[in-house]
Amino acid sequence: MDKMGLSSNKLKTLFVVCCIVFPFALTATLKFKNSSITFFEGFSQNKVLGSETTQKNVTTRGSVQNTTHENSAGTTKNNNTVSEVLQREIQNDRDPIEERTTARDNTASEIGLINAPLTSSSNSSSSDSIHDDQEKLLDGLLASGFDEASCISRLQSHLYRKVSPHKPSRYLISKLRNYEELHRRCGPNTIAYNKSMAYIENSKNNNGDGTMCKYLVFSPANGLGNRIISMAATFLYAILTNRVLLVRFGEDMHGLFCEPFLNSTWTLPNNSPFWNQEHVETYDTILDKDKANNSKHDSPSALFLNHQFTKGNPEKFFHCDHIQDLLRNVPLLILQTDQYFVPSLFMIQSFNLEINKMFPQKDTVFYHLAHYLYHPSNEAWRQITTFYQTYLAKFDEIIGIQIRVFRPDITSNQAIIDLVLNCTIENKLLPKLVTQNSVSYIQNHTRKAILVTSLSPNYGENLRAMYQNKQSISGEVIEVYQPSHEEKQKFGDNMHNMKAWTEMYLLSLSDILVTSSLSTFGYVAQGFGGLKPWILVKPHKKKPNSAACKQDFSSEPCFHYPPMHECNGKFQKHFSSSFPYLWECKDSHSGVKLISRQRSVVRNSIFANKNMYKISKHMK
Repeated sequence: MDKMGLSSNKLKTLFVVCCIVFPFALTATLKFKNSSITFFEGFSQNKVLGSETTQKNVTTRGSVQNTTHENSAGTTKNNNTVSEVLQREIQNDRDPIEERTTARDNTASEIGLINAPLTSSSNSSSSDSIHDDQEKLLDGLLASGFDEASCISRLQSHLYRKVSPHKPSRYLISKLRNYEELHRRCGPNTIAYNKSMAYIENSKNNNGDGTMCKYLVFSPANGLGNRIISMAATFLYAILTNRVLLVRFGEDMHGLFCEPFLNSTWTLPNNSPFWNQEHVETYDTILDKDKANNSKHDSPSALFLNHQFTKGNPEKFFHCDHIQDLLRNVPLLILQTDQYFVPSLFMIQSFNLEINKMFPQKDTVFYHLAHYLYHPSNEAWRQITTFYQTYLAKFDEIIGIQIRVFRPDITSNQAIIDLVLNCTIENKLLPKLVTQNSVSYIQNHTRKAILVTSLSPNYGENLRAMYQNKQSISGEVIEVYQPSHEEKQKFGDNMHNMKAWTEMYLLSLSDILVTSSLSTFGYVAQGFGGLKPWILVKPHKKKPNSAACKQDFSSEPCFHYPPMHECNGKFQKHFSSSFPYLWECKDSHSGVKLISRQRSVVRNSIFANKNMYKISKHMK
């Protein structure tokens, strides 16, 4: 110590200073070291979580928000941001929830998640719920508020169908909501109904006092197919004329459909005197008075209109505006019809604007009306879903074949089978069977179901035997099912109608549909399914080497007996020449049906296809 020049006092002083400084220096060193470790660990962790966040954002909705809270790199900054926000909230008295949401969004943007959708799990569930409700309510076509247990099919039917490309127009939806309000106010068992019906019943003529409500009573005729398509047309007429639709269903129609209108019924009460129209003035008397130019006659309080069309019926002029003016003043109109007379409503000038706004796609009129009106009852729905789940749900494709023979006296069973096979095989709807002359056999694991509906069991049994005994060239597995075979059409039979309704609905679930000419049974299936069917030609009219079937250009039912005269009395050979959205039916040259595009476009398309066919045939 003497050599170093350090005295004992200086040494003591140095030792004391070192003891004091050393702990501070050690603390500062350790703190700097820990801060460095934390920074790099946080940076590394931020990179990993960022990649995970991006991945989760793709696969799981709502994960971004949760991942952001797990990001340690952003935690401090997020907390600081939130603290600043809370201070601003206190100073500016702003909504804390809104500010916190903004702070969260800003924080996420700053760590590289600007484009990520910051959707919470609750919002995601809400969005899914809204989408499910839209599907259940058919994009707003159906009203909400129904008890699901009372009509299971109403909110489950969409589960058995592919997503429909046919969306109802907003105007159609608004018209349906307006009609529902009218039916609620004026339907059976309301004050307005009781007062209106009392006036109609007790007043022979409508003297201008009017009633609170006007009514259109549908009286069904002929088979179930005719009833379903004509009732849809009648409902559209009720909407266009601001009338309440009531139906006169007998026992044979009991339990087929759910009530279509919320908290009301569409059935004419049993105590109504208008179940019998014998005492009601007829439409023919109105026509006679109109022809006699007796414009001063009073409108009746009730009127019966037999709107069934046959070739022998006189012209009714129902499609004329001046007749509609006469009918407009009648408080209660009883309409008996078996035809899909919607095309004639498009002919009425006073309806033209409304009906075109309701249906921009003209070939979806029945599709939308049927899905709105006809919901299978719980009993019918049980039969439909049980058959579908048991036999059809497992298949990749369903081919529906509807066979109706109108002239069994001149048509053999074999002729029908040959017709069906020629149609389905020539158009590659069904595969050919392996024979000795078959060139090759393809391995194919596709499974197809053939759903046959017919009064006779022969056709289903023959097809089943064919595909059970031989393999198809395509290797596809083909199985055949036929729900029932009633042998003959039974009028006035409730169980028969239940089976028919079940089979119509099942056919509408097909991917491909083959139907018989002029059959309203097939019209219901194709219209309900939005399908353009392959129509079998009439067997007794098929020419040698001609096509066994032809595909329709519209899913709309055919109007078999359109009017034959213009409103001025001039004979009109075919009304399809006067209206751009009407075309003659493929299965009835005298009938007309609605098409999606104007007639000129369809005609050019048909001619182009024919010319292409001729060119390709010539090249071969």
